[in-house]
Amino acid sequence: MTKVLLTGGSGFIAAHVLELLLKRGYEVVTTVRSESKASAIRAKYPGAKLSVSIVPDIAAPGAFDDVMKTPGLEYVQHTASPFHFNWTDARTELLDPAINGTKSILTAVKQYAPSVKRIVVTSSFASIISEADLSNTAKVFSEADWNPSTYEDGLTGTPATSYRVSKKEAEKAAWDFVANEKPNFDLATICPPMVFGPVAHHLDSLAGINTSNSRIADLIQGKWLAEIPTSGVFLWVDVRDVARAHLEAMERAEAGGKRFFTSAGYYSNREIARAVRKNFPDLADKLPDPETVKIAPGGDFPEGGTYKYDNSRATKVLGIDWIPLEQSCIDTVKSLQQIAA
Repeated sequence: MTKVLLTGGSGFIAAHVLELLLKRGYEVVTTVRSESKASAIRAKYPGAKLSVSIVPDIAAPGAFDDVMKTPGLEYVQHTASPFHFNWTDARTELLDPAINGTKSILTAVKQYAPSVKRIVVTSSFASIISEADLSNTAKVFSEADWNPSTYEDGLTGTPATSYRVSKKEAEKAAWDFVANEKPNFDLATICPPMVFGPVAHHLDSLAGINTSNSRIADLIQGKWLAEIPTSGVFLWVDVRDVARAHLEAMERAEAGGKRFFTSAGYYSNREIARAVRKNFPDLADKLPDPETVKIAPGGDFPEGGTYKYDNSRATKVLGIDWIPLEQSCIDTVKSLQQIAA
């Protein structure tokens, strides 16, 4: 049985990767930050070929050394990285943990796990995006693009800029490591934009919802009744497609050495509101009427259109048939309804 290490196994995307790995018959070693998170995973998969290790701080020197000594590892799925705006110091709480966490795991694989053939790293559209092009309707974003913002921009910019720089620098560190160290393994990176979809990880309440899904939680809790808020980047993907991309990038030989821009297409918060209102009449008293409610700037698509995207590499090389927005919204709401507010 092929053995896979999955870092950050309690995360939104990672929980779906874990589910898919087990379904496809892999033996999985996963890492989480705390014993409570480990217990929740063990309880969800009793009897599975699964072991859970505690790595309290992914950015600490040698953080992954012990788990990497697990005999027989063949693949690594590295998903652990911060995605939140609840920090005060960008360098120590966001940028360095993301960069050092990536370097730490690649170094540990090279040193202790020579049997590993490929590492798949969860990156982000944030590492592709150019903030200057977000209003450029002629721009077509693809894997060929790298975010031009620098580490210094990450220290001094907005929280969104700092987050984007952390993802770009972490992914770049991975590619630089492979180029310079020439390890036994190759690399593939997955670059999703906004990720929506049902929750597979343990949550005590909606207060702990992942950042991208929080808008749908807000919507069904009546927080959009007065106004539909700003959408963000207008590109999205379902978490189940992101998980599928992680596995296909691991299993398909031709995926080695490539970045994958995993976008299903466009969304706006107004489109989300329409999809949920159409499919959940029982929530009508909590939902705005998307045709009459006030819409914040960016809550709907710009009148002149928006930038373009090219997801052809992920579609063809990984063989993904993208879940549509309405279906994702339906499945997300049903999932969130199972969680205490």
